[in-house]
Amino acid sequence: MTSIVINIGNTNIRFGYFNHDRCVDSWLINSKPYGTRDELVAQFSLLYRSYNIDPGTIDRVIIGSVVPQLTGVIGSAVNKIHGKPAVLVDRNTASGVRTISKQIGTDIYANLVAAHHLYPGRTKIVLDFGTALTASCVSATGESLGAIIAPGIVTALNSLIKQTAQLPEIELVPPATVLGHDTVSCMQSGMVYGYLGMVEGFVQRINKEVGQECFVIATGGVSHVYKPLTDKIDIADKLHTLKGLYFLGKEL
Repeated sequence: MTSIVINIGNTNIRFGYFNHDRCVDSWLINSKPYGTRDELVAQFSLLYRSYNIDPGTIDRVIIGSVVPQLTGVIGSAVNKIHGKPAVLVDRNTASGVRTISKQIGTDIYANLVAAHHLYPGRTKIVLDFGTALTASCVSATGESLGAIIAPGIVTALNSLIKQTAQLPEIELVPPATVLGHDTVSCMQSGMVYGYLGMVEGFVQRINKEVGQECFVIATGGVSHVYKPLTDKIDIADKLHTLKGLYFLGKEL
């Protein structure tokens, strides 16, 4: 069974090519500017060729989205390429995770589903370093315990640069020292170590609230920056959300 899984986010659209339960390949494109169906068909088809994927051999296409403006047009492009409709999954799709809130986002729900499938028998926290920084928690029995949403690292950095006259664009890497000695290293320290403190604080407070040490998964575009800097994160997996969408759609 082969599947294409598409995670439509506010900043990026990530694709995953799954052979059974394993993600064999993954690629990323910008969400903006929004394209027409024909533009997306051309773009998607080119990417398929680049990864030697024949659309006719794909058994299922699964889409999860937090961008309503893109959901329909991407679904239409997928239908054009594959000759069959995509499976659309969201927070109402049945799974082993039980949620209380009807406002949980598809991405957060998928993160909890993946954590529940991949790391059974323990309570998990998923840190998603995306357009928003989110921390969500699921119990060992699959109960959603809640979430936290804060501005994402790159979102905050872009806002800082745009709202100031002299602060430059920087590479998001840890500086040599916490106390910077020039504008770039000062900004890097604030973005890297400032957000690291926030993330570690989230984990500490969630552990205290649920009364146990949770297993922590980091995902999202810049998760690789923070994983080596702390012992609060057990594993980093950029494909974690895609895997959750796959688990949600594989039986539909």
